[in-house]
Amino acid sequence: MKRIAIQALGLQKWFGDGEARTLAVQDVSLDVNFGEMLYIVGPSGSGKTTLLSMISGILRPNAGSVAIEGCDLWSMSNDGLAELRLNRIGFVFQDFHLFPRLTTAENVAIPLILRHEPWQASIEKALVYLKKVGLESRADLPPVKLSGGEQQRVAIARAMIGTPDILVLDEPTASLDGDTGRNIVSFIKNELLTPQRTVVIVTHDARIYEFASRVVNMEDGRIVGISEGASRA
Repeated sequence: MKRIAIQALGLQKWFGDGEARTLAVQDVSLDVNFGEMLYIVGPSGSGKTTLLSMISGILRPNAGSVAIEGCDLWSMSNDGLAELRLNRIGFVFQDFHLFPRLTTAENVAIPLILRHEPWQASIEKALVYLKKVGLESRADLPPVKLSGGEQQRVAIARAMIGTPDILVLDEPTASLDGDTGRNIVSFIKNELLTPQRTVVIVTHDARIYEFASRVVNMEDGRIVGISEGASRA
């Protein structure tokens, strides 16, 4: 029996007021199950990233609800929401959100350090995850010394290091060549996805569609179809 990780009901999000108001997500309901790699796809401006942000506790909806294992996400206090994001959700953003004054290894270790894990142990674990994404030789460099693709791999390693229950990735392969992108998504699928974890990916990259368990298609802020992926969980 499938266990629901995320349940979204009647989500709506708009930006602006009056005649300038733009409806980004319109009455979207969606269940995401543990043990699956769910893709959200669709043209630019279809509401994919807005939906991802709402179901992962980053962006508050104007209407509707989101529950993580039955716990109402948007009724939490700010502190409770921050703790949930730190301990249960790993993020990869389109613009990486790396800290410019920290080294690559320190950036990857941030989730562990915020959990008050020992500094040296956190850095050593960061080196392990940097090796998984092929960047162990760049551990001591600041982000400014890395290419866009390398920064993206750092962001992916940082999201993976805390082994979160829910891993959300917004265009994780956008700055990567085909082989590197496929290898990283293959690693996430084969090494990190378990019956106790779920992965949600927003992507335009058809090269990684083979790893999806289910594919959610969006247009104009609505879900227009949900289909089985090439790789069923």
